[in-house]
Formats: sequence, structure tokens, C-alpha cells
Amino acid sequence: MIGKVNLVSNNNTIAYSWNQEKDATVVLRQNLLGENPKEISNEFKTIQNMNVNCKKNTMSFIISPTIKDGQKLTDKQFGEIAEKFITEMKLTNHQAIAFTHSNTKCKHIHLIINRINFNGRTYNDSFIGKRTTFSAEKVAKSMGLKTVQEVQNEKLDKLKNLRLEIQNIHKHVMKDSRPKTFDDYIKKMASKNVQVIPSINKGGRLQGFRFEYNGVNLKGSEVHRSMSGGKIANELATNSSGKILQDSAKAVSIGGSMVELSTNFLTSLAKKAVKQVITKGMEIGI
Repeated sequence: MIGKVNLVSNNNTIAYSWNQEKDATVVLRQNLLGENPKEISNEFKTIQNMNVNCKKNTMSFIISPTIKDGQKLTDKQFGEIAEKFITEMKLTNHQAIAFTHSNTKCKHIHLIINRINFNGRTYNDSFIGKRTTFSAEKVAKSMGLKTVQEVQNEKLDKLKNLRLEIQNIHKHVMKDSRPKTFDDYIKKMASKNVQVIPSINKGGRLQGFRFEYNGVNLKGSEVHRSMSGGKIANELATNSSGKILQDSAKAVSIGGSMVELSTNFLTSLAKKAVKQVITKGMEIGI
């Protein structure tokens, strides 16, 4: 089971989720009296008017069991999932309504929660994505459902041989060709039929790579822990004597364009540089 969240304004959020074309079924109501989208939306607004400074005043969660788990769960059990999730997220003092959507092969929950509680306080959204994932996983375990990690482990186990092939190609490229730049590394891997695809985050920064081989697309860390973005950057930095960085040591060239590195990349390279300085100092007796 996986959980995702978006912070939105009230507007049409409830009406969208209560769309009968999506085979929507109400499985939980919390602190609400309304019988239709308009009435419930107005109840949300009454509380939200206590804190007009919060613009993204509604939390929209999607909780998705695996296809197999979703097929065997009853509406009552879907409601139980929503209730347990609310408790884990410490949102019992908020208005909430949950629906199941059955219009896709993966039956899932849309859980709409007022971000403003009855005291007029805004729910803290710090690390809300991670907390959502953690809470969904905890609920899944408590109900004997498969967690995201279990599904991921099954997927990677089935691809064990293919992952090993990609890893071996990576090792040979690094050992035999000793690429010094990301572009060089990408070209060398492509010559071995492995497409290396840069992963750019919402801030426009490079955060890692995906690898496509024989019709399968995997994150570097899914292939092997030695193929995370930071690890690859460190190998290239070693081959180039630290010259892969440009533009005030925060960007690299990929496909003719300058791309800034994410914080994780820069931290990894910084640790590598410090380690090299310490090693060199020990060698000369400092």
C-alpha cells in the first residue's frame, strides 16, 4: 500500500472526489453532517474561515493498496484503513471524508481532510510526504496488507539477473573506459545498450539517474547501491581529478546544457573531497 498527498485550496476538491463517474463510494465521515459535496464543502469553509491566512487549506490524500489487496477489501475495511491513517497522522481533530474509487483496476481511497482544526490552527506540513508514506506503511502492516517496500522487493527480486547485467556493464565502463564526465559516461553506457536517463527534480537540479535496459527502467539505487547518483559522481570525480564540476562547483554539463546538482550530490562530492585531502595528508605525514 502506498500513500500520497497534495495540499490544495478547498474549491472543487470534494466534488471532484465524490464524482459518480469514478464509482465513488463514501467509506468514512469524520466531524461532518452534510449529505452532498456542496454541504460538506461549506462545512469545511466554515472552519477554514477561522484561519484565512492559509491558502492551501485542504489536504488530499490518495491511499492505494496493491491490486490484489484492493480486490479483496470490503468498503468497511477501506473505511478502517482511512480511520487508522487519520489516527497515525494525528488528524482526529479535523473534518474528513473518504471515498473509494473503483473506476480503475487498482481500487483506492481519496481522503479529503480540512487542514484547519476546530481551534483554527493549521496542520503542520513539514515532511508531510514522508509522514504520509510512513503512516500508510504502518497501517498496511497492522492490517496484513503488502507494504510499498514488500512490493518493491518482489519487483527487484524478479529482475535480479537483469539488474546484475546492468551493474556489470557499469563496472566495465568505469574500469575500462574511465569516463571523466557525465556525458562521457552516458555515451559509453549507451554503446553497451544501456540508456542512462538523468533524473531532474522540481527545482531543476540533477538528483540521480535511471537506467533503461531490455525494456526495463530502474533507478540507479534499484540496480545496485553503488549506482546511486552520488556514487557515480564520485567515480567520475576520481577519474577527472575533481574537474567534473563547473560554474562555482555546483553544476555539470549534460547533453550540452548546464545542470545544477542537488544537495545530496554536492554533499556526496564534498565528503569525497574531504576524504581525499585527509588521505593525502596522511601520505605525506601531516
